Amino acid sequence: MRYVPRLIAGQLERAARGFAALVLTGPRRAGKTTLLRRAFPQATYRLLEDPEIVARVRSDPAAFLDELRLPVILDEIQNAPELLGHIRARIDAAATRKGRWLLTGSQDAPLMRGVTESMAGRAALLELWPLATRETSKVSLLRGGFPEALARPRSASLWYRSYIQTYLERDVRAVSSIRDLATFRRFLALTASRCGQIINKTDLAAPLGVSVPTITEWLSILEVTGQIVVVPPFFENFGKRLIKSAKLYFVDSGLASHLLGIETDAQLQRSPFLGALFEGFVAAEILKQQQAAGQRRELYYFRDQQGLEVDFLIPISGRRLAVVEAKATVSVRPEDGAAVASLSRSVRRRETRGFVVHRPRPSSQPLHALRPGVQAVSLSELLDFLARK
Repeated sequence: MRYVPRLIAGQLERAARGFAALVLTGPRRAGKTTLLRRAFPQATYRLLEDPEIVARVRSDPAAFLDELRLPVILDEIQNAPELLGHIRARIDAAATRKGRWLLTGSQDAPLMRGVTESMAGRAALLELWPLATRETSKVSLLRGGFPEALARPRSASLWYRSYIQTYLERDVRAVSSIRDLATFRRFLALTASRCGQIINKTDLAAPLGVSVPTITEWLSILEVTGQIVVVPPFFENFGKRLIKSAKLYFVDSGLASHLLGIETDAQLQRSPFLGALFEGFVAAEILKQQQAAGQRRELYYFRDQQGLEVDFLIPISGRRLAVVEAKATVSVRPEDGAAVASLSRSVRRRETRGFVVHRPRPSSQPLHALRPGVQAVSLSELLDFLARK
C-alpha cells in the first residue's frame, strides 16, 4: 500500500515550528513512525524497542543523546523514560531552537506522565489514530483503518491475530502487571460485544469471574493504549433527568469486527452487531477529523431516564449543536429522525442541526430532508458539514 498523506500532517508541521519537541501518541501500528519520517525526512531515526539501543540508553543516557544529530525521531519513547529529563535540559539550553525532538509513543498514560513532569510547556502533544475515510477510500466498516490490514486485506485476519498478541505482550504488560492474559483476551472480545452500550462494569465482570475494580483498571488500559474511546453524556441539562454513565466504542472497527468473529462483508451484514459497529465507526471518524484539525475532543451522547436517546451531540462554532443519529441501513425513513427531532425541540439555549447518518447507495441523492430540521446524510456529507463549521 502506497503512503497515504495524513490529515494531521499540517498540525505536525505547525507544532515543529512552535515547540522544541513534539510527542505523537496513538495505538500501535497506526502509522506514527511512517508519518514522522515522511514529514521530517532529514531527521535522525532511533527505534527504542531495539534491545541494544535500549541497553545503551540505560547505561549512559547522556552519551546516547550526545551521539545523535538533530533533529531526531525517538520512536517508542515510553521504553526509555530516563531520556526525558536529559532532553528537557538540552531544550532549556537552546530555548530558541524548534522542532529538534520528535517523539512517538504507543502507551499514552505512562508517556504522558513523563512528558507532563519533564517537558511541560516545551512539547506539543498530538495523537494519531488509524487511517480515516477522508484520507483513503480503502477504510471501511469491516476492515477499519490500520494501514497494514488495508494493504493486505486477504491476510487481515492473520494480521489482527498478530496485532492482538503483540498488544497483549507489549502494551498491556507495559501499562499493568496483568498475569492472566488469557482472561484479558476474553475481556477484549467481551468489550467489543458491548460497543455502543452504556458501560456496565458489573455486566463485564460477571462472565469473566473478575472484580469490578479489575474491570475499571482494564477499561482504563484499553483507553490509554488507544483501543477504545469513551463517549460521555452531554453536559448540559435540558430540563430532563439524564443518564450520566459513559458509552464505549472501539477506535478501529476492523479490530472490533475481528474480535467479534466477523471476517467477511456477508457476515457483517447478518451480524446483530452491525448497528453498533457502524455507530462506533461514525464516532471514530468524527474524532479523527477533530484531531486532524487541532480541535479538542468533543463528542457526546444523550439519553434521559424516559428513554429518549440520541447517538451523538457535537458542539460546533458559537452556541450551535449537531444532533446525530447513526443508522446502519441503506434506506432511512422519517421515523428514524424522531429522536433527533424530539431532542432538538428540547434545546432552548442552542441552535441545532439534526442529521441521520446512514450508508447510502452509490446513486442516492445527498442531503435529503427526513422531517423538519432533520436531514439524511452519508458519513462523508456529515464530515463535510462539520469541517465547514
